[in-house]
Amino acid sequence: MNILALALAGVISFWLTPVLCRVAPRLGAVDKPDARKVHRTLMPRLGGVAIYAGFLAAFYLLGYHGEKYLGLLLGGTFIMLVGLVDDIKNISPRLKLMGQIVAAAILVAFGVRVEFLTNPFDGLFILGKLAIPVTIFWIVGVTNALNLVDGLDGLAAGTSFIAAVTIAVVAWLNGEVVVALLSLALAASVLGFLPFNFHPARIFMGDSGSMFLGFNLAALATIGLTKSATVLSLFIPVVILGLPILDTTLAIIRRFLNHRPIFAPDKGHLHHCLLAQGLTQRQAVGVIYLVDACLGGSAVLLTRLATDQGMLILVGLAVIILVGCDKLGVLGRGHLTRVKARHNSLHIL
Repeated sequence: MNILALALAGVISFWLTPVLCRVAPRLGAVDKPDARKVHRTLMPRLGGVAIYAGFLAAFYLLGYHGEKYLGLLLGGTFIMLVGLVDDIKNISPRLKLMGQIVAAAILVAFGVRVEFLTNPFDGLFILGKLAIPVTIFWIVGVTNALNLVDGLDGLAAGTSFIAAVTIAVVAWLNGEVVVALLSLALAASVLGFLPFNFHPARIFMGDSGSMFLGFNLAALATIGLTKSATVLSLFIPVVILGLPILDTTLAIIRRFLNHRPIFAPDKGHLHHCLLAQGLTQRQAVGVIYLVDACLGGSAVLLTRLATDQGMLILVGLAVIILVGCDKLGVLGRGHLTRVKARHNSLHIL
């Protein structure tokens, strides 16, 4: 039954995606090219509906209808609908953020909460009444992180697939079988959509897809990976979703330092910087996939290591990624340095 449910998720997503390619333009759900975006033609953007439908079918076939999983379904459905309205009507960022908060609040109301934060030096911080705002902040933050990383063909979908599989592996190792199966169902739904989203894409997932995936990844990580009272437990989902979280954090810092609105789009994301290095879309996506896979493998490794060993790996990963981002210009300095160097060399000539 479990294998059938996973197969059904992929088949429904694969079958429904080309149908939505034809339906989306009739509803006005198209992504228009602009100076920031990479694509140059109108693109349908209802792929998230296919991903949602595949996951929904697997969810019911798996038959896990406990309180927390009902919250996962209701919150995920709500945020998919918010994204769907945005795909068709282009709602404001503020209204979209409110929808994300409501979806996270639905999840919290059904008992999904981050009860503690780990102290890397000694013990735990029990959150108590802060558990609700911290959980909402985590869910909304990851939801936006995946939404912002959706800038190249296949990027958000592939990142979500790798993250979902990694969550499934870690959850299985921790004895969280339900979370593992639901994570695999999410991965199967993405896998059915991906053939239509690789470059050159025939359809985008839209906000209905990126927000739904980000919400579910954050929620499943909260349900399945933060129960163990170990020092590294809460770091696991952060490492799994590390690249989109880091990219979003750096984008906020970059925009703040440049005196720009936080929600104002720019071309300083990691995938933009990789393209600026001369990589093709497929090459840039492949590089990010590789980093995602390394982070996923590190997350699995963290579950098998002692605390001091795990902390060394976390520090090493952080240093390597930050140095790499700085070299590529994601921090906002590397690109400026390269431009100045080119200008100086031309001046000398």
